[in-house]
Amino acid sequence: MKYRILHREWRSIRAMWFTMIAELAGTVAVLVLFGIAQPDLYRTQLWRAGNDLGFNSSPNIILYAYANHRPLPNIPFVWTLTLTNFNVAISVISLFFLLAKMIAVIMHVWFPLVALFFNVALAALYTTSVYGQMGPDYADPNHPSPIAWYIAKPCTVAANQSVQKSCRTAKGTYAVTVLMLVVYLVNLGLNIWALLPTEADKRGTDVDSDEETNSPSSLKRNDKWEMHGIPQTPRTATVPYTPRTMAFNTLDRKLPLRSQQYA
Repeated sequence: MKYRILHREWRSIRAMWFTMIAELAGTVAVLVLFGIAQPDLYRTQLWRAGNDLGFNSSPNIILYAYANHRPLPNIPFVWTLTLTNFNVAISVISLFFLLAKMIAVIMHVWFPLVALFFNVALAALYTTSVYGQMGPDYADPNHPSPIAWYIAKPCTVAANQSVQKSCRTAKGTYAVTVLMLVVYLVNLGLNIWALLPTEADKRGTDVDSDEETNSPSSLKRNDKWEMHGIPQTPRTATVPYTPRTMAFNTLDRKLPLRSQQYA
């Protein structure tokens, strides 16, 4: 059997449905968590709290640049509005992708090669989000931070209860983002598994020869289309013969109308 790269079957439909359930739960969670974080629910608060604790740079570096008429410094990606908007965007993309995936599965057009493109793209997007949420902060040489403090340290290091609440929310958002990344990596693994050649692809079978024999093009070459493949009825090659019973022979010799005609 020839290796078909497009119309391939999934190795495990059950595993795909399980990942879709986890994907649905994670998508709803990131929609809520990323949505409430926009535009700046706790980003600047955690940034300022980290500076007060001596863990990272200060958000005042922007004000210092304006006050001293200096170029704006490179703000760490973890504290930017770009990351917040990026997270909201990928959560919406995940929702539309999941809806399209469900429709495609129902219509039996969700092939592994098609899913491969989307899973690679979404895995890359969520990898960027995970890196951004735990990203480094080297804007202040006196307070370098390789990992965001609210990820690397417990929330209880901050005495302010509001900061602790924001820290726990950020930790939960990060955990759900990691879960979504794991889901898409599992989907990617299922894609690669489905695209690998099977034993039937390696050894070859007679399926293709049978399909070729029964194909319309083959039947046209053989000038046989209707009733193809149906065995011939036994003893039908001779002229049809109707058996004549004894009663029929008797009537044939003694027909009343024939007797009257010749009388």
